[in-house]
Amino acid sequence: MSQARSDSARADAPARTAADLPLPGGSFTLFVQKLAYQALITLGVVENPLTRAREPNLPHAQSVIDDLMMLRDKTRGNLAPDEEQHLARVVGDLQRHFVQLKQQGRG
Repeated sequence: MSQARSDSARADAPARTAADLPLPGGSFTLFVQKLAYQALITLGVVENPLTRAREPNLPHAQSVIDDLMMLRDKTRGNLAPDEEQHLARVVGDLQRHFVQLKQQGRG
């Protein structure tokens, strides 16, 4: 198919929106990533998509990290090795960010 035909075929197709796509779910790693992203926002590492600002909130960040640590402890021995490693790495990374911010007196 030529480039022109390909472009015209795409132009004729109805536009897809986010609502047309299935929501991801059922993945433990994705679940951990969602929580980690929330923690990164509360640590001020990542811009808050609603406020468009980096606003550290250490008490909230500590709460999310505590939830991830509880999840790690409660699922120990019941995860696939890659899931267990991912969770441990995420918790460790978030704890390091938290300690750095606390030492800097931010949040």
